[in-house]
Amino acid sequence: MTVLLVALGAAVGAPLRYLTDRAVQAIVGPGYPWGTFGVNVTGSLILGFVAAWPASTAVAALVGTGFCGALTTYSTFSFEVLRLTQQRLRFLAVAYAGATVLAGFGAAAIGLILARAIHQL
Repeated sequence: MTVLLVALGAAVGAPLRYLTDRAVQAIVGPGYPWGTFGVNVTGSLILGFVAAWPASTAVAALVGTGFCGALTTYSTFSFEVLRLTQQRLRFLAVAYAGATVLAGFGAAAIGLILARAIHQL
């Protein structure tokens, strides 16, 4: 049953990642990977919330592993840093990598804090 929940969450997260990236690129253009940055930070926020929320293993599998695992993308992030470096946009590559890591940790911490605060109400 857990495997099905992970697959169901991933079936929603992966297309949402793709559609979000395409929508962001249509608005701001393909120069900077804002779509990947956005889904990675959003996924970190959701995962931080789910990790701190006293939920069942089913919810953790569906939302945490399935949805967030498919929504966020380390491989695309790594490729985009490499692509920026190859285009000789080294400062932008370092800034993107640093901003993604810092914003991801920050978003996860905010999600964790929110979940704990809501649970204590």
